[in-house]
Amino acid sequence: MNLGRAIDYPAGSVTARGYLALPADGKAKGGVLVVHEAPGVGPHVRARAEALAGLGYAALAADLHGEGRLAASPPEARAWVDALKSDPDELIARMNGALDALVRHGHVSNGNLALAGYCFGGWCALELARSGAPVRSTSVFHGALASARDATAIRGSVLVCSGDADPFVPAAQIAHFTDEMRAAGIDCQVSLYCGVAHGFTDRDVPAMPGFGYSPKADQRAWQTFLNLLAEHSAD
Repeated sequence: MNLGRAIDYPAGSVTARGYLALPADGKAKGGVLVVHEAPGVGPHVRARAEALAGLGYAALAADLHGEGRLAASPPEARAWVDALKSDPDELIARMNGALDALVRHGHVSNGNLALAGYCFGGWCALELARSGAPVRSTSVFHGALASARDATAIRGSVLVCSGDADPFVPAAQIAHFTDEMRAAGIDCQVSLYCGVAHGFTDRDVPAMPGFGYSPKADQRAWQTFLNLLAEHSAD
């Protein structure tokens, strides 16, 4: 059953077109903002939003590029990403617009909010968390961890799922990140999968050097993420 639909919402300087999926009974036990890879809101994050809705969560696949645009090539995606990274205030405005839309359209009134991002979207989720967003957890799947923002404003838990064969998230970056989380007193878990490359959660990951889908790592990361979401309801 299709639990999702496209919605338009204001986000920074653009009108975004995200993908909202809600539980069939209309009773969400929490809300999850799902943030896309570099190209935009594609089949992967829409499927994740629908899976979360099937488990009782309101989920919005956020649109960071505006108007639901999907990059036609890696160079185009990179140009869009670079533009957002060069304007951090605009990036946070677009992320906050998406979070507001999730609360409003997902009818999430209990404050049980979470962020989950893939690749570029994982880094964006962390950036929003670092800005002090009122979320109970932030989960990063094969996303970069380095930031000009410090970690002291993070609220809630952080989960990082990465492969040790990912050239875009090297061991030194992970080590620095864990040191940063420890120093800031953040409840943080890092799951590292041996021999696993970048983009390991996406069956349709591009056939490019350093990228590769891993069914086992995908399933294990997803289950770890769901376990973290379940902790919210148990608190």
